[in-house]
Amino acid sequence: MTNAGQKEKVGIVGVGRMGFAMLKHLVNKGFDVTAYDLSAEAMKASRDAGAHTVSSAAEVGKASSFVIIGVGYDNEVNEVVLGKNGLLEAMAPGSIIAVSSTVSPDTVQALDENARSKGIDILDAPICRGRFAADSGTLLALVGGKDDVVARGRVVFSCFASDIAHLGDVGHGQVGKAMNNLLLWINGIALIEVGWLAQSTGIDLVKLRDALQMSSGKTQAMEDWDQISFTWALKDMQIVSQMADKAGRSFPMTGAVKEMVKDAKKIKATNAPAWTGRKAPLQYS
Repeated sequence: MTNAGQKEKVGIVGVGRMGFAMLKHLVNKGFDVTAYDLSAEAMKASRDAGAHTVSSAAEVGKASSFVIIGVGYDNEVNEVVLGKNGLLEAMAPGSIIAVSSTVSPDTVQALDENARSKGIDILDAPICRGRFAADSGTLLALVGGKDDVVARGRVVFSCFASDIAHLGDVGHGQVGKAMNNLLLWINGIALIEVGWLAQSTGIDLVKLRDALQMSSGKTQAMEDWDQISFTWALKDMQIVSQMADKAGRSFPMTGAVKEMVKDAKKIKATNAPAWTGRKAPLQYS
């Protein structure tokens, strides 16, 4: 734990496209940052940006009072925290692990239980708005955790997130991210179908888009259409489906979208409606 007025020693495990942007903001704000990634190229880029690099998650934990996890999947998050050479092997009591990966609410709640037995807190902190917001420091963090843990997290996350929403307990950050992504992919699939249908009439899609964005059909997915690639859509919908199963509820629309996103990445790259006049999508997380 840090003393009043003392900066956290920040670690990042997973310095890919998003994690690296976060790392640069932290270094620029004067934080002492230690990074680890499986990619030698990512490690070199981190050193060049002013961070220290080490050879395991445990070494990140040993050097840090506040660690951000930015790997892709639930099993990877669990390995980083609980595995051999993982964070819990090395972090001191009073430290914080911030899970900024998009994972199941159950995953972060189980990690919280394990971490508390070591005197370590979990900050449930998935991020929204994609890579361009990461570059500009305007991400949205949806956080869950104890008030004092969130307060410490705000100091760190405000370096790269212009908005931080505290949604409740550990797990509620991931609930917020899952609901956000469900709405994103529902709208994304709808925009493919609406675009194809509109194109069949010969209408100018760009003009239609501009009109719809002034009406009740307005969506953020339309605004960000060029950035959307559906890369993580199936993973996101699998998380939502697991939540629905746990709740014992049937959601036909959610189930249909989960199936439809399986082809959406290919469609977006090859045959998507050109809502903005561009043919090729930019990457969106």
